[in-house]
Amino acid sequence: MTSSPRTPGTPPARPVELTLLPLGSRPADEPVGGGCGSGCGCGDGHDEELGLDPLECGLDPDLAALLAAGGLDPVRVEDIAHLAVEEDLDNGVDLTTVATVPEEAVSTGDFTARQAGTVAGLHIAEAVLSVVCTDEFEVERHVADGDRVEPGQVLLSVTGRTRDLLTGERSALNLLCRLSGVATATRAWADALGDTGTSVRDTRKTTPGLRALEKYAVRCGGGVNHRMSLSDAALIKDNHVVAAGGVAEAFRRVRAEFPGVPVEVEVDRLDQIEPVLAEGADLLLLDNFSPELTAEAVRLVAGRAELESSGRLTLADAPAYAATGVDYLAVGALTHSAPILDIGLDLREADTAEGGD
Repeated sequence: MTSSPRTPGTPPARPVELTLLPLGSRPADEPVGGGCGSGCGCGDGHDEELGLDPLECGLDPDLAALLAAGGLDPVRVEDIAHLAVEEDLDNGVDLTTVATVPEEAVSTGDFTARQAGTVAGLHIAEAVLSVVCTDEFEVERHVADGDRVEPGQVLLSVTGRTRDLLTGERSALNLLCRLSGVATATRAWADALGDTGTSVRDTRKTTPGLRALEKYAVRCGGGVNHRMSLSDAALIKDNHVVAAGGVAEAFRRVRAEFPGVPVEVEVDRLDQIEPVLAEGADLLLLDNFSPELTAEAVRLVAGRAELESSGRLTLADAPAYAATGVDYLAVGALTHSAPILDIGLDLREADTAEGGD
């Protein structure tokens, strides 16, 4: 296979053969005691190594390990991959590809950046291809999630049946472009904050069903995650305060009901801070505070709790907020408003042929 160009300092691409789970053959459908089925590459012992149930694991074990190392659940990623491809096929076939591409044709395709940014979701794109491909395919990984990339840079090369590559192309790119867009937006905030000690972090304003992936992309971009769900930690906001009859009362009720969980409390005035600190809040969310009021809150709290700024924050204002000494900037736009990073899949015309060696 012809090697793809790589930028200086980028580790050489390494080919990897992936064992596939055929589309429509779900491990959960296998009889109990039947293992992963013929479409799964898990093998014996991987459930102990990766913490996966062999009856549920359908991805190549090495790919599953890479996903797990990034803090992602391989089974959930596989489910999302199936959903994306099945939505695109809608119980039919890829009409254009079936009509124009010989069944035996094999090609190499390059996932290539069309613009500069930070990449995230390469292994997720591989997972999509693994559920749509009807035969084993080979990948060459030229960059890693979290790397900065430039226009024209090849990110991932895939060799397999041409029909399969084209059928899975859009589903893989939808996720890869979306997650890379989130990572790129996050990287802009992380760069603006620099080494100030203030971190940018996400919110729960995520795409339904894609929260784990989008929060992973935030990490790839240099941000940190807030809670993953309503059950991770308590966050007392204005409506909870109204329902409980006051900020301090809301805090006391949460602490009494769930004594072991961290509690964050939203405040929108300086005079609310001291009563909540006296109750023992772990973190205060400063809602719509100006940089000047934020600096005053930092002095008032004096390290007794962590502080997070939220509400109408802009990238231009990030250095001013960081200069106050606040711990976090909560930016919902990382996930709810990030534009995609433009990435395409280009087949190498010279490599397209009927059959293969």
